[in-house]
Amino acid sequence: MRAATLNIQYKTPEQLLKMRAAGLVVADTLAKLREAVAPGVSTAELDALAEGNIRAAGAVPSFKGYYGYPATICSSVNEQIVHAIPSPKQVLADGDLISIDCGAILDGWHGDAAITVAVGEVKPNLARAIEVAQDSMWAGIAAAARGVRSGRGRLTDVSAAVEASVRGAGGRYGIVRGYGGHGIGTEMHQDPHVLNYGRAGKGPRLVAGLALAIEPMITLGSADTVEQSDGWTVVSRDGSAAVHVEHSIGLYEDGAWVFTAHDGGRERLGELLTSHAEPA
Repeated sequence: MRAATLNIQYKTPEQLLKMRAAGLVVADTLAKLREAVAPGVSTAELDALAEGNIRAAGAVPSFKGYYGYPATICSSVNEQIVHAIPSPKQVLADGDLISIDCGAILDGWHGDAAITVAVGEVKPNLARAIEVAQDSMWAGIAAAARGVRSGRGRLTDVSAAVEASVRGAGGRYGIVRGYGGHGIGTEMHQDPHVLNYGRAGKGPRLVAGLALAIEPMITLGSADTVEQSDGWTVVSRDGSAAVHVEHSIGLYEDGAWVFTAHDGGRERLGELLTSHAEPA
């Protein structure tokens, strides 16, 4: 990856503050969706809840109409990895996993995050996969914070940290190829693309003003994927269950702020949380 070929949008502290506001709309929406997930609930019902909450906050759903996407959230169940379209016909059952990806635009700035939620009682290996994905996401976020603080960080430090966390977790997990995180700001998807695997020390520098969405996607089997005929839904080729998690962050000279976490990342980042974050 050559930084010179990328069009990266660097933000001022004031603009990052606006991104925090958008991120909190997403955080609030995902919290409500997490509570609503239960056996017998359709993904269309979750979508309606998400759109109502986003619009009530004075924001607009990022996803709806994006390249023709017809819904507010992506609701990916079991072997569906990303981009599954909500439907009244897709009703959650006990033992399922559902990944919910959600975005909101507030005052022209985007927030984007994803969670994977267990539906009722799930098998231990599925619950463990959620933990593995979450831990890898936070490893990537911490790598970004350390990199900007040191002044020597590179983008693929994030990628390498995500991969190392997954590989070090034990078990057989596929790290989905090709898909990953991205820059975020006045558009939902901006340069640079952030893979969830790779060697550290490459790509553009991690500097203050950079905002990233970091989003690991793992399966309990093959990393290979198939896009279904709807042109959106991506599934694991071998039918194995998948987990997708994501947070949007902003980088400052002294660390990171997780815009889509209610606590800004304080619990998981500790001293790597920027002093620019709001007080506890």
